[in-house]
Amino acid sequence: MPTLDWIGKKAVLKHHRQVPYRLLQCDASLSAGDPDAGNLLVQGDNLEALKALLPYYAGKVKCIYIDPPYNTGNEQWVYNDAVNSSEIRAWLGKAVGREMEDLSRHDKWLCMMYPRLSLLREFLSEDGLIFVSVDENEYRHLAVLMDEVFGEINRLETLVWKKSYGGGQKSKHVVNLHEYIEVFARGIDRIGELELPPDEKVLRYYKYRDAKFEVRGPYRLQPLATNSMDERPNLRYAIPFEGEHIWPEKQWQWEKSRALLALKSDELVIRKTRGKFTVSYKQYLRDASGEERTRKPYSIVEGVYTQQGTNELKAIFGDGKVFTFPKPRSLIQHLLQFATATDSIVLDSFAGSGTTGHALLALNKADGGQRRFVLVEMDENIGANVAAKRLRAAVEGKGDAVPALGGGFRYCKLGEPLFDEGGNIRESVRFPELAAHVFFTETGAPIPKRATGKTPLLGVHNGKAVYLLFNGVMGDKRPVGGNVLTHDVAHELPAHPAGHASRVVYGEACRLGPKSLAHYGITFRQIPFELRVD
Repeated sequence: MPTLDWIGKKAVLKHHRQVPYRLLQCDASLSAGDPDAGNLLVQGDNLEALKALLPYYAGKVKCIYIDPPYNTGNEQWVYNDAVNSSEIRAWLGKAVGREMEDLSRHDKWLCMMYPRLSLLREFLSEDGLIFVSVDENEYRHLAVLMDEVFGEINRLETLVWKKSYGGGQKSKHVVNLHEYIEVFARGIDRIGELELPPDEKVLRYYKYRDAKFEVRGPYRLQPLATNSMDERPNLRYAIPFEGEHIWPEKQWQWEKSRALLALKSDELVIRKTRGKFTVSYKQYLRDASGEERTRKPYSIVEGVYTQQGTNELKAIFGDGKVFTFPKPRSLIQHLLQFATATDSIVLDSFAGSGTTGHALLALNKADGGQRRFVLVEMDENIGANVAAKRLRAAVEGKGDAVPALGGGFRYCKLGEPLFDEGGNIRESVRFPELAAHVFFTETGAPIPKRATGKTPLLGVHNGKAVYLLFNGVMGDKRPVGGNVLTHDVAHELPAHPAGHASRVVYGEACRLGPKSLAHYGITFRQIPFELRVD
């Protein structure tokens, strides 16, 4: 498989593993609606934010949509299209070093994207999909980069979004009307059927009823004959009707057994006009079990335009200039509709104006879903004054122009790192925060539920129970007490939920020898030295 090389690549290949784990601090004043709805808007560098979120969401995200900087070179774009923003330049200086001065605009963009895509892959569930918007400036580079990070075999499609009605008076050569959306799977063999509800424009053709209407709904008529030039002898046969035999001019769409069964079940409509027969089959809106017919998504997305995204912001802020060229909500909603289930988690680490969160809330309202979003926005002004305000308007409503969709979200900022410069756990770290990292360190999976600090048992994964001795969780607050594994502590530990099985205990120190640990069925790991998550 061809690979992509650029100045600075070696420096960023493993950079995502060196990013420190930071804590999240929620701000109730910028949050809205139900705080327990499970939605997050995180403000901070998206690389560090992703690392902070990994212990909670690794392998659990069904759909990722990102709209990264397009790297047009237009320096007037403050965030969404400025690889030369001060935040990105500061990060590149640390990650790449002196080589940064030799980097071209494309090198910088690739250095920025590679570690972020590498981290995003770890969030995807086994049947998850990632959508990446891009235009002609970096499309060729992104395609090969995605092949490298996600595997060429997992390329699903390149969607073409027709973003403009027309115009193009300023174009020098060809009028550009489209952008691209790269679609990759975590594992393409795990992706099932991708389906959309029936097209509203097509529903009007389902206007006939028969005795099966209650279960199968209305039907439309479709010709059974086909003009296909692909000769298949098994599709050329006679259908008996009122003592006659009806032959196709070329061939039928179905094999004989299926056609005869449909005839017997009153699912064929045969008419004779001017001595010539026409055979149609009934295409019902629903199948025999009552499930509504679906349709496949197309590789070309039409009927959704950039101006719609601007108008959506005007309805909320009274000014469409608070964020330049936001993606239309219906574009993201269209993607989520065929890429998610009603209980999926959706991640957007280049949140911008918050379109993805707004689209998810609208989709939940439309189909009764309980999807959850996790959004990350680097720019503090955009995060607090655009994305958060837009999501608040979506949750609560704003006049007739913005209907209330319900739900809610928490607004969080990145706090201090989990470890201090000496590699020790910071004194400000609380039990629930450390517990999430301990469980993820041991199992590679997010903690089953938020730890309360009332029990050292964090959860069970693949038969292994994980415990944490921290902040005197056993009730002994002495420095040499409850955070140290002793015989007394071992006796008081909650039993393995499945009985006698593997138990892993994290603590500051252990006073038990190998024989005693084996007797209790315990593997001990010392913190912080065995807590580094790679």
